[in-house]
Amino acid sequence: MKLFEEFRRGWHGVDQPSPLFGLGFVLFCLALSTAARWGMSLIRPDIFFTPYIPAVFFATAVAGWRFGAITAIVSGVLGVVLNFDHGRADAARFVLLLIYWAVAAFTIWGVEHYRSLVARERRISKRLIEEEEYRKLVVAELQHRLKNKLSTIHAVLHQVLEKQPQVWGSIDHRLRALAVTDDLIARADKAGCDIRELLLSELGPYGHVRFNLNGERLYLPAKLAVSLSLIFHELATNAAKYGAFSAARGFLQVSWTVSEDRLNVTWDETEGPTVETVGPAGFGTKLLKSALLAFDGKTEITFLKTGVHCTMQCRIPVT
Repeated sequence: MKLFEEFRRGWHGVDQPSPLFGLGFVLFCLALSTAARWGMSLIRPDIFFTPYIPAVFFATAVAGWRFGAITAIVSGVLGVVLNFDHGRADAARFVLLLIYWAVAAFTIWGVEHYRSLVARERRISKRLIEEEEYRKLVVAELQHRLKNKLSTIHAVLHQVLEKQPQVWGSIDHRLRALAVTDDLIARADKAGCDIRELLLSELGPYGHVRFNLNGERLYLPAKLAVSLSLIFHELATNAAKYGAFSAARGFLQVSWTVSEDRLNVTWDETEGPTVETVGPAGFGTKLLKSALLAFDGKTEITFLKTGVHCTMQCRIPVT
């Protein structure tokens, strides 16, 4: 089992085997190739070097270019010295030896180049896996801190508004809705979610009578769900600060349709404050423009007199 594991690690390019194993594997390859050459000599005795090419290939692939070079040199000597037809080595055989060594050198270079590429890709994959694990750890810690902070805010407000139950009742359900939204996004990052559920979690804290959702049931894959949640959160926050949710009669209509593998979402605010001037693009605007690029999509936002009008188009990835 130890020898098999060492062979496997060498063949996969994980690391170099021990010198003793490498030498033993070279001898094994040479013995097999010599036996194959003897069998071929029963049919055609003038085959001197061809059976040793696989030995060079496998010795290099498993043990590295040094042992591949040793295999090429020793097999070349065997091809010249060892005769199964009792003939003598002539000048033609030495010319074939030079050709064989040239082919062996090219084989060694090709195999070693491939091994180096595989090793580099393995290192990159390992680093990406480690970075992804670190990202998950950081995100989990951030979510934990946000929950703790929201719980602290909830407790402080409850103490301050303990004698004002009507005010506390209007705030309590909104804070709880925000907590549910954070949990939903965390779940969406792993398994995806329904678009209606995602919109309800984002818009629920502003009151269900302030918006209307129109569209068929649609399950969103994880990455697309997270991207859309960021967009919906940014639009909802903007609506609460400057748009429909900041006015007493403001109303939001969100609709979505699916055509083949394309998702079309329309965000339409009405009865909100009139937008007089639009400032320079900030982080939120940049997020809206770039969040769907990975899904061959785009986001277009227009500031109308009736309110913000935003359209989103993207490809729904196949799960």
